[in-house]
Amino acid sequence: IDMDAFFAAVEQQYNPELKGKPVIICGDPGGRGVVSTASYEARKFGVHSAMPTGEAKRLCPQGIFIKGRYSVYQKVSDGLFAIYRSYTPIVEPFSIDEAFLDVSGCERLHGSALTIARKIKTEVEKTFNLSCSIGIAPNKLLAKMASDMRKPDGLTIIESADIQNIIWPLPVEKLFGVGKKTSQALEVLGVRTIGDLAKMPANLLTEKFGENG
Repeated sequence: IDMDAFFAAVEQQYNPELKGKPVIICGDPGGRGVVSTASYEARKFGVHSAMPTGEAKRLCPQGIFIKGRYSVYQKVSDGLFAIYRSYTPIVEPFSIDEAFLDVSGCERLHGSALTIARKIKTEVEKTFNLSCSIGIAPNKLLAKMASDMRKPDGLTIIESADIQNIIWPLPVEKLFGVGKKTSQALEVLGVRTIGDLAKMPANLLTEKFGENG
């Protein structure tokens, strides 16, 4: 489960006048520091998290820059995680606004993984008026990738049988854990898609990238 533009969405919820506007959460609205979260309205201008605030102002001068109120976000996060734990005791926080849920064995009580996901989305929206994107898959890697595929307010299922059709054609940088430098190094090896990577000999990858390979 990944909350959509979490910090900005919370600010828009607390102040309805901000809804539909390019809200940019940062440490220092004066121009120093970096962007923590940008609303989807701001992302249309190319603003994204970890971007220097000065650059964000250049890209989106009409943006509404707000100093993050992290104690408020943490309080909302605690409420969200309470909802998650009402469906399964196995909740692994990934960040303040993301979590992995293992719902194996919860079907008899709460229904299928898809049913649980829909219930959680409904409860999150009803309780906090916030949206989240959920990925359902056989493992955490694929669930994380699935949650990013239809943001915002997405719900994506990846079955084991779907991997070659859905995952393999994607650019290799879409693989969770592959950053810019790694993708560039892979391209030197002729690897451009996740499918290319899947076909690479494991010993060649470990020789090039160590344990991560």
